[in-house]
Amino acid sequence: MFQKERHRLIKRIRQVVGSTSVAEDLAQDTFVKLWQRPPNATDTPGLLHRTAHNLALDYLRAQEVRRRHHSEASNISADEPLQAPSPEQLATTLQQWQSLLEQLDSLPERAKHVFLLNRVEGETYTAIAERLGISISTVEKDMMRAMRLCREWQRQTQSEEDRRSKRSIYNNTSHSQEG
Repeated sequence: MFQKERHRLIKRIRQVVGSTSVAEDLAQDTFVKLWQRPPNATDTPGLLHRTAHNLALDYLRAQEVRRRHHSEASNISADEPLQAPSPEQLATTLQQWQSLLEQLDSLPERAKHVFLLNRVEGETYTAIAERLGISISTVEKDMMRAMRLCREWQRQTQSEEDRRSKRSIYNNTSHSQEG
């Protein structure tokens, strides 16, 4: 199927990304991504093109992030040293990520799998439904459950940060008044 669709696939990707060489690379990435999946009777050229289109969009998003990062980095003056995060900030961030992972582990296995397929691998709801043999509605419900959990984790994390910030301000104010 890939060989038969390769020319059309590259042409379609080139229309999205504007570069033949990038389109060829993304077509190859599409092949690799689908090659790693177990074969499925419902695999069609549509899946091939949808996967390629999603990879092209991911490529454009990554390019935009790089462009913004480069733009922001060039706005920092050379005499402004970059601040490395403090050990406390690193420890807090690691604790927060560990907390999120624990929260995700509390999800039922299928909901966790659906969430990771969508958010980490970039699969569409339709592709996830086909891959797992479930309805799109079930995928949507599992994603809503996972997103609710993430929002709750985010609120909890923000609340903890606010409390730490208030304690820090209070401690700094009381120390400065003692002196």
